[in-house]
Amino acid sequence: MSRIPSSPPPVAPVPPGEHRPLWSVMIPAYNCAGFLAEALGGVLAQDPGPALMQIEVVDDASTDADLEPLVRELGRGRVGYHRQPRNVGSLRNFETCLNRARGRLVHLLHGDDRVRPGFYARMEGLFQQFPQTGAAFCNYDDINESGEYLRSYAPVLEQAGILNNALFTIAGQQRIQYVSMVVRREVYETIGSFYGVTYGEDWIMWAQIAKRYPIAYSPEPLAEYRKHNGSISWPKVEDGQTTKDLAYVINHITEMLPIEEKHLMANAKKGCALYCMAKANVIWKQSRNLAAAKDQVKLALSLDRSANLYYHISKFYLKVVMGVD
Repeated sequence: MSRIPSSPPPVAPVPPGEHRPLWSVMIPAYNCAGFLAEALGGVLAQDPGPALMQIEVVDDASTDADLEPLVRELGRGRVGYHRQPRNVGSLRNFETCLNRARGRLVHLLHGDDRVRPGFYARMEGLFQQFPQTGAAFCNYDDINESGEYLRSYAPVLEQAGILNNALFTIAGQQRIQYVSMVVRREVYETIGSFYGVTYGEDWIMWAQIAKRYPIAYSPEPLAEYRKHNGSISWPKVEDGQTTKDLAYVINHITEMLPIEEKHLMANAKKGCALYCMAKANVIWKQSRNLAAAKDQVKLALSLDRSANLYYHISKFYLKVVMGVD
C-alpha cells in the first residue's frame, strides 16, 4: 500500500448501532511526545464527557517515546490510544484517524498543536447556527517550539458567518490549518481522506469541501499552530520537496475552478515560483548541486513566466557562472 495515495482513500460510514458522540477529537501523533501534554491538556480542559466526545491518540509508530503509558498518564483513562503496527506516513495515519472516528464532527488535532479555551463550544455553536455547513474553521495564531506567540493572521470575515464564494476564498490562499478546522464526518465519507502529497494535502481537502458544501467561519483565534524543526513538513522544507508538492497542489486546485475563475490562482503560482527560486539559491549555496537547483528553476517556469521571475532566474545563473553564493 502506497504511503501517499494518488486518489482519496475511502472513509467508511460508522456501522449501525454504534454509539455516535457529537465530537471525535482524533490526535495523529508521530515523534511529538514533548508536545502531547499540551495538545491533550487543551482538549481535556473542555471535555464534555465520553457521551459527547471521543478523544483518541493515533500513533504512527513513534520512536521518540513510548506514547501509550504517556497517554494513559495524561488522559487518566479518558483518552483512547491506537498505535500503527509500523510507520505508515502522515496521510495513512490521517486515514486511520478518520475511519476510527465515531463522532459526527471530526477535529484532526496534530499532537504538536493546541486549542484555546472555548474552541469546541464555539465550533459547535457554528454548526448549530449554520446547520447546512459541511465544515467550520476559526482564525489561529502561530506559536514556536516553546509555545510562545509568533504571529496572528487577518480574519477572513469580521464576524462569524458563512463564507461567500468559499471555494474562491480558499483556493487563492491557504488560510486554514488542521488545528483550526472541524469537518462533519459524513463529508469525509463523501469526499474520502487526504491524498496526493504530504505538504499541502490539507489545502486540497479544504478546497474540495468548499466546492461542495457551505463553510462557516469564526474570526476568534481559538487555535494555535506550532512551527518547529521537528514537524512532519520540516524535512521536506530542507530537501526542496515542498516546492514540488506546492506546485502539485496549486495545479490540482486550479483544475477545480471554472475556466473564468482560474485567474484566482495567479498569485499563488507566482508566489510558489519565487519560492522555487529561493530554494534553488539555497541548494546552490549549500551543496553546489546544479542539477537539483535547475529542477527548481524548471518548476518555477512551469508556474510563472513573468518578467519578475526571469529577473530572479537571471540573478541565480549569474551566481552560478561566477561561482559565488
